[in-house]
Parts: sequence; structure tokens; C-alpha cells
Amino acid sequence: MSGHDTPIPMTARNSGPLSGTAQIPGDKSISHRSLILGAMAVGETRVTGLLEGQDVLDTAKAMRAFGAEVTRHAPGEWSVHGVGVGGFGEPADVIDCGNSGTGVRLIMGAMATTAMTATFTGDASLRKRPMGRVTDPLSLFGTQAYGRAGGRLPMTVIGAADPVPVRYTVPVPSAQVKSAVLLAGLNAPGETVVIEKEPTRDHSERMLRGFGAELSVEKTAEGHVITLVGRPELRPQTVAVPRDPSSAAFPVCAALLVEGSDILVPGVSQNPTRNGLYTTLVEMGADIAFDNPREEGGEPVADLRVRFTGTLKGIEVPPARAASMIDEYPILSVVAANATGTTVMRGVKELRVKESDRIDAMARGLEACGVRVEEDEDTLIVHGMGPGGVPGGATCATHIDHRIAMSFMVLGLAAQQPVSIDDGSPIATSFPAFEGLMQALGAEMERQAV
Repeated sequence: MSGHDTPIPMTARNSGPLSGTAQIPGDKSISHRSLILGAMAVGETRVTGLLEGQDVLDTAKAMRAFGAEVTRHAPGEWSVHGVGVGGFGEPADVIDCGNSGTGVRLIMGAMATTAMTATFTGDASLRKRPMGRVTDPLSLFGTQAYGRAGGRLPMTVIGAADPVPVRYTVPVPSAQVKSAVLLAGLNAPGETVVIEKEPTRDHSERMLRGFGAELSVEKTAEGHVITLVGRPELRPQTVAVPRDPSSAAFPVCAALLVEGSDILVPGVSQNPTRNGLYTTLVEMGADIAFDNPREEGGEPVADLRVRFTGTLKGIEVPPARAASMIDEYPILSVVAANATGTTVMRGVKELRVKESDRIDAMARGLEACGVRVEEDEDTLIVHGMGPGGVPGGATCATHIDHRIAMSFMVLGLAAQQPVSIDDGSPIATSFPAFEGLMQALGAEMERQAV
């Protein structure tokens, strides 16, 4: 799929059984981090299975702009010749991070404790997203940031010439904020400490240790206390990127909703800080087998066998689970619309400041398709209509958000009438193979003539 310049209207319609094997692309979170940490190591890091979505490609370009040598050798196979902790050079031009909140926030952290100036921008969606949640803790190191009203891009960040170590409690669960502070702490003297009241995805901690950083995690009355010793020499690594559980969610959920479906989704990350959706689906009655559990690239993975049962039931999703499935609530709301009974999702206010206001986007689209929805600032409630009960027949706005676009495409596969979206081009940011992969499984979806 293309970028965001030209909208790609798409339609999905009621489909026959989905079958076959869904080869999901590499994990987006780990792909970003492998490039950034590779650029901060000394020597050559080799990466296999890298996600080649636009978000990750924009991070690769940014690492080149800071002085690392980043080379693509074959599909998914890349190398990064790093410049070492504190070795970034000042970029000659503005860093455009496209649609990627993860990319821009992690890169800001990585350069925040090096004496240089960099200016960041992104697409229309990213320019609406708040950066203060990252620049505020980075300022504790001595970093300065100047952006638009509300702490929004474009933003110029001036790295701290004499950074100091930081002790910071993350106010809301956010792996991006935690990771940005840890990356900044790499070039600060002494110990940088990050405290999480609720644990979030731990890819940064795992990968920092793998690259040779001295990092410990302790569970205390304050929460998870992560301590990083600054000024290490990071060692280059060979990183095998596991398959992305957030991308796998779309074919998995489609198979649960389309009658007669039976698919295999191999090698999906089962990191416990990322598998909240799969726990929730099983609680709803989903038929998912987690076969051949193993470890790849330091991450637990399994092959998922997914079958339609037609017996999904609405549940109340614990708020404490939100951090482990924050990106999956849009597709979960589609599953909830096809379940029997009501699904209550609380503790989800973080969805308001993603690529779009995902609570509002899903609520409006589901309502347009005939589903009854309730919402408040921190809650989304979907009243299920049972298997095949969603009327459909609407065109839903994606708001330049890849997960909203893919969620409504899945909705259309099980709805009574076709469901369309105004623009499928954002899908390229995280899952460029989505359309072809779903069609190969038997999904009825296509682009509309414009």
C-alpha cells in the first residue's frame, strides 16, 4: 500500500471461510528498537525479520541522519554500523518520522543527552499528538524542547551538554515514555531510574540487556523500578525480530468472526507484556491453540491455530490489562460487536491520544454499522449483536490511523452488508502486506475506484 498522500478507499464484504497460513511481518516495536540500539552500539548489528513498514523505514532514515550506516541487504535483512553511545552527529535536515509516535519519541530520547540540536516533524496525524509526555521527563536530564502549542510537532530538541541522571515515575502507563527516558539515560552518568506503577511492554529492557547495558528490574511497593547504569559501551547484536502480535490480531480476529474459518499464524510473539488481547479472546470463548512455544530473538513465541466457533461472549476486560493490549482495543471492539452480550473496556483513556482518538473513531464507525456503543473519557462499551448480527453498510472514517482502517476491514468480513473505509493508505505504516495476506486467506476485500 502507498503512503498518505493519495487516499485509498477500500471495501470488505461478507466472506466464506478463511483458511491457510498467515505469515505476519516482524514486530514493529522491536524493529524500531533494533535500529536505534544498533545505531548506539559500536560495530555492526545484523537484523533479520525487520518490519519494512513506513514507520520503521522512517526510523532507519533518522538513524542515517544521526550518522549511523544503515543498509538493507534483502527483504527483512538489514545491518546497522553504530556510532556508540553519545556518538550521534547533528542531523543536517529536519527528521520526518511520518506517522510513528513510537519512532519520534524513542529517537528524541536517544539524542536527548548528546550536545546537539534536532528538529522533528511528522504527518498530519503525528503533528496532533502530544510530545510533552516525553519532553517533560527529558528536561530533567537538562534537555530543552520547543514546539507548537500543546507540545506538538514540529519540535526542536536541544540535547543536554552535561546531562544528569534522573529518577522518574511514569504518570500513565506508556512504554514509549519509559523507553525514551531509558535511552536518554544511556548517555547520562550514574544511574537513571524509571518507576512504573503498572508494567508496560518490556522490549526496551530486554534489548538493552542484550546489547550489554547494565539494567535491573525490581518489584517494590512503588511499582516496577528499572535501574540503568549510564555510559555503557553497547555491543552489536544479531537480532531476530519475532512476528508482531498486534498485526497478527487482525487475521486472528477475522478467523474468529468468519464462519468456518481455520487458519495458522506461526511465530507470533507471546511476550507477557503484549499478549493481553489473546488472554481476553480466550476468556470470550475463542478457539486459539498456542502450539510449539519457543524463544526467538530473546522473545517467547508460539504458532497460533485459530478456528471459528460462533460462541464468543461479551466480558468485562480488567483495566489492569490495558497496558498489555492498548493497540488491540480497536480490533477487540469489532470482536465485541459480533459477540453475544456486552463487552466493557475500562482504563483505555490512552486511546484518546494515539494516531487518532481511537475510542471516538471506533464508536462512531460501529454506530454507523448498526452497533450500540457507549463511551466516556476512559471507557468503551460495546453491545454485541451475536455471530453475523452486525448490519454493516456504512463507510467509516479512518482518521489516518492504520489500526482503525484494518479493524473496520475485518468488521466488513462478517457483517451483513459491506463495510467501507475512506482511506486504507495508513495501513502501510505497520502492515503493508495486510491486503494481500487477507485476500490469500479468502477475505473479500478490495480497493474502490477513485
